[in-house]
Amino acid sequence: MNRTPYTIALIQTGCRASAEENLAAHLDLARRAAALGADVICLQELFLGPYFCQQEDARLFDLAEPVPGPTTAAFAKLARETGTAIVVSVFEKRAPGLYHNTAAVLGREGDVLGVYRKMHIPDDPAFYEKFYFTPGDLGFLAVDTHVGRIGVCVCWDQWYPEAARLTALKGAEVIFYPTAIGWHPAEKDLLGDEQKSAWTTVQRGHAVANGCYIAAANRIGFERPLADGNNAQGAGIEFWGSSFVAGPSGEINALAATDEETILLAQVDPERIETVRRGWPFLRDRRIDAYAALTKRFDD
Repeated sequence: MNRTPYTIALIQTGCRASAEENLAAHLDLARRAAALGADVICLQELFLGPYFCQQEDARLFDLAEPVPGPTTAAFAKLARETGTAIVVSVFEKRAPGLYHNTAAVLGREGDVLGVYRKMHIPDDPAFYEKFYFTPGDLGFLAVDTHVGRIGVCVCWDQWYPEAARLTALKGAEVIFYPTAIGWHPAEKDLLGDEQKSAWTTVQRGHAVANGCYIAAANRIGFERPLADGNNAQGAGIEFWGSSFVAGPSGEINALAATDEETILLAQVDPERIETVRRGWPFLRDRRIDAYAALTKRFDD
């Protein structure tokens, strides 16, 4: 088991005008992250274009691609060139009429180490993901990279302690969350600080409860629904950035601004995980004999 600290990078940026520009921008940012010493790089959720789930429009299924496919191939080439592992978020076309919000973990040789399909799918105003995405059926994921064992969940999974726990139980030293979350303009003044604080707090809690690192890569900028789509009258979303890495005691090791393009670097230290878990042995004291009710929707 690797005990040597390694560097991770989160890519935080806004959306460009086309898929080609977004791909080029993220390839460039990932290449720069590798040059800064990153061993593992995580891209934000659905980075190839605008957050299209603000509306329900069947034409937008045309944005999907297979995994492996063109986007993973482009980053596989970069992984080989830079010797890094990369977490790539993709709108996956699995079969006609069957689509997922997927993250592929690429190894430094360009191989696909693992695939994670988003398990928890929201259906809220301007986040109409249930229209597009089938819930994941591959379970939770942790894979060995050349520097350490990492796990991946996606965005809405961030709110579920079960997702973090099951990923940590698979041995993940760090759980990456490709993310696209922000404010509804009408709610920001009243609820904005509360919402963003809750988002950060719950993930820091996952880090504490599991004695591991948490790394959330969010996008920035204001995006409206696509102009010619159904439900295109929505007020838009202001993505709040604030990508961060939390350590196994919940401490913030790195934090990006709300509105700046950032390559956010942080160190993962496996020895710190060992030290923290010895002091707070939550995994030891779990009552696995008493948790059957977790498989029920509500224990009534």
